[in-house]
Amino acid sequence: MIDIKEFQGEYRWLSNFYPCMVEYDGNIFPSVEHAYQATKALYQEDFLRIKSARTAGEAKRIGRSISTVNNWDEIKDQIMYELLVAKFSIIELREKLIKTGEGLIQEGNRWRDEYWGINLETGKGQNILGKLLMKVRGEIKA
Repeated sequence: MIDIKEFQGEYRWLSNFYPCMVEYDGNIFPSVEHAYQATKALYQEDFLRIKSARTAGEAKRIGRSISTVNNWDEIKDQIMYELLVAKFSIIELREKLIKTGEGLIQEGNRWRDEYWGINLETGKGQNILGKLLMKVRGEIKA
């Protein structure tokens, strides 16, 4: 059984920053990160700036400084789940996810994100992204 502790090296494709065309709500985005950050935008001009950002990192930076839809904290996990379903509808990525077997998927990070992942410095975190990836994997296999 494979346990994935972080989305680096051979597991980089699990990252939301991984370049792959994701369709969501009638729009095509160059990564899950672009789609996630754009979806939280309250204003259309912010949505378009994020959608057209050159990199996922740039999309995330823009997303940190925008006004968000009012209920973002209540819907963000569901949006992320839907974006992961869209990402793993891509056959190549779907097959890679299936090949991870039943192992743990942990979004270990050094940027201290204890919501979506596990802070590798402290070992603390909720690993919501990892749990959502394992949920999507289970649904694909079923």
